[in-house]
Amino acid sequence: MNELYAEAGVKRKDTAGTYALRFLLIFAAAVLFFFSLQSQILLFIAAILIVGIFYFFPRLSIEYEYVFCDGQLDFDKIMGKAKRKTALKIDFEQVEVIAPIGSHSLDSFNNGNYTLKDFSSRDKNAKPYVIIFRQGEKSLRILFEPNEKMLNCIKTKYPRKFVQY
Repeated sequence: MNELYAEAGVKRKDTAGTYALRFLLIFAAAVLFFFSLQSQILLFIAAILIVGIFYFFPRLSIEYEYVFCDGQLDFDKIMGKAKRKTALKIDFEQVEVIAPIGSHSLDSFNNGNYTLKDFSSRDKNAKPYVIIFRQGEKSLRILFEPNEKMLNCIKTKYPRKFVQY
């Protein structure tokens, strides 16, 4: 058997919105807890907010894992290093092109009506790749950051769909 297999993973960079949400949740819990000394209803609301904080905080830490196995690419979303969810599965038979972002081979796909799926780290120093995927009426533009082993597997299996530059 000559199956090609590669996996890679990236951690999504926290945004200003993520930091603001964390600060807002902690600030609201502290204020409600301070004022809860005067009313039992506010104490109950503060307890609910603290439980909500324990529920939402891990979900704000997101990682993506990519698994390429013999022509199929799976995108998994990992929240709080504990909960894994398969976000997308694509078959490379329906992929039109895979190229680095900014490549001229993607110019002909700029005017299309594509839904963007971002599975990248959103790091400015990263070099994400773009997959143009069509299945029936579903058209996707997928951003992800594969490692060299995954790129070599894709290039070996689908050399005409892979663009290096």
